[in-house]
Amino acid sequence: MSPEDLLARLVGFPTVVGTPNGAVLEDIATYLRGFGAQVDILTGPEGDRSNLFASFGPRDVAGIVLSGHIDVVPAGEPEWQADPFVLRHEGQRLIGRGACDMKGFLAAVLAAAPAMGEADLAKPIHIAISYDEEAGCKGVPHLLAALPSLCALPEAAIIGEPTGLVPVLAHKGKAALRLVARGVSGHSSRPDLGVNAIQTLVPVLARICETAHDLTTGPQDARFAPPYSSVQIGTIAGGQAVNIIPDLAEAQIEARAIAGVSPRAILEEICADLPEGVSAEFLADYPALALDAGDPLVALAEEISGHQAQGAVSFGTEAGLFQQAGIPAIVCGPGDIARAHKPEEYLTRSELEAAHAMVLALVVRCSA
Repeated sequence: MSPEDLLARLVGFPTVVGTPNGAVLEDIATYLRGFGAQVDILTGPEGDRSNLFASFGPRDVAGIVLSGHIDVVPAGEPEWQADPFVLRHEGQRLIGRGACDMKGFLAAVLAAAPAMGEADLAKPIHIAISYDEEAGCKGVPHLLAALPSLCALPEAAIIGEPTGLVPVLAHKGKAALRLVARGVSGHSSRPDLGVNAIQTLVPVLARICETAHDLTTGPQDARFAPPYSSVQIGTIAGGQAVNIIPDLAEAQIEARAIAGVSPRAILEEICADLPEGVSAEFLADYPALALDAGDPLVALAEEISGHQAQGAVSFGTEAGLFQQAGIPAIVCGPGDIARAHKPEEYLTRSELEAAHAMVLALVVRCSA
């Protein structure tokens, strides 16, 4: 099948983050086994979502991982001009939810399966497909934990998030948590008989604002924009009416951190001494990526992509988790991140074909 046909097939599965993905993974597994791949479907603790790990070549030799997530963000925006889960062609544009982020990369990889199956691979090529990346990289840690039982420790991983096929050496890490304040409801005329949950939460929110300001003068890394770590209050909710003492208030906050700074530690410091009635629950936590410019993976990625490496991007990926697991990782995939998470998301035909050519070039490099 062509990369475009495979992209249409993948887009046709509405694999929205947090929903079951068994149908698409079984379809991919059947397809890959048809070309001789060893395939494992690894069910996560949720029970209805899984990762997939497939290998061409000897699994007892250190190889290269091509990694991407199968989940997509919801597609409920009214600006969609047609069904977002049916790939649409408009000139060079291939339009559909996930076309850019990041089923285009997966389609390019899967289209190279016949070549992988026919090649005499001295070094294996692994295909890793994860779930719930859009919920804070929740799926891939379970895949990485299973790797020792599946193959020799890979020597490198290429994460195909949209970078214009430019290899990226670094990105920020992220952690997010939910704050919940519980109070006692009552009539607003008798505040002495209730506990205002919103007002209980306010000192913590003020602490977040102070931390956000302090981080601007903290450790710096000029490769990023902004060049410092950050924290923000992303959502806040609470209260029923102005004359009712609110008994519940919630806020979600996130920290994004440059390499060398732990985003989780930023949030843990904020939550070190919470007021009575306030609790915190982590929603996501993944580390920054920082690949040394002299790592052999950089030269390999530049060679097969045809582009010089870029220092850093500010968005996050699963690459930091691969690096944390002892696998050097780089981010390199087709498309533009600016098109992701928007209505009429698209990848161009030329971008898809270039990604396919990159994967085929890797097959040649890994052949005996």
